[in-house]
Amino acid sequence: MRPGLAATLGLAALLLAAPAWAPAWAIDGEALLKDKCAGCHDLSGPAPTTLKALWARKGPDLFYAGDKYREEWIAEWLQAPKRIRPAGMFYAEHIRATDKWDVVDTSTLKPHVTLPKAEAKAVAAALMTRKAKSALVAAAKVEPATLSIVMGDLMFDKFKGCIACHRSAPDYGGASGPELYTAAKRLQPAYIWAYMHDPQAFDPKIWMPNMHLGAADLNKLVRYLEMIGEEGDE
Repeated sequence: MRPGLAATLGLAALLLAAPAWAPAWAIDGEALLKDKCAGCHDLSGPAPTTLKALWARKGPDLFYAGDKYREEWIAEWLQAPKRIRPAGMFYAEHIRATDKWDVVDTSTLKPHVTLPKAEAKAVAAALMTRKAKSALVAAAKVEPATLSIVMGDLMFDKFKGCIACHRSAPDYGGASGPELYTAAKRLQPAYIWAYMHDPQAFDPKIWMPNMHLGAADLNKLVRYLEMIGEEGDE
């Protein structure tokens, strides 16, 4: 065998057997997605169009992850996953009644897979190529909004009722939807705006209501999520 060919084949074998400390460019993010993520997440779409299919969902759809998430957040989160949905994908499957109220039965919730740094970065990069909802996100009219934290709290808690399903702080708010006090860190502002504008455009059978919010309210809510994220850093 020619020396040059032997060296090439040797390098290929090394990359295929890349250890955990290997650089992200040496790891096949797409292969990792199929091996470690496809069992719970839809990587190709479309979103469920029936309630039965929606109910069978094990994790958030990822076929438009590049329109939705911040790449750096994905890479960090996969190295030390923390539950975003307090009661899992479907609240009814993970609660139990007590004498006072329903509580989340954490024994029914499975931990998310943890990846080493290089693999997490490779997966994050692969997810950023999935942009099935780019047109919806591009149409978002995100603009700076002036809002006090008090008015933001009132809007989130009282005026729009978001608190019924979402938490605006640890242990404060509903558990049937994802918590939102880290939303500004993990989600792109244009996605937040576009999703609140029309949830069913992303997920036809999702139970989040379309509140028919105007641009001013949407921008205020985007700003509010940024502010409660900043509070969490203090």
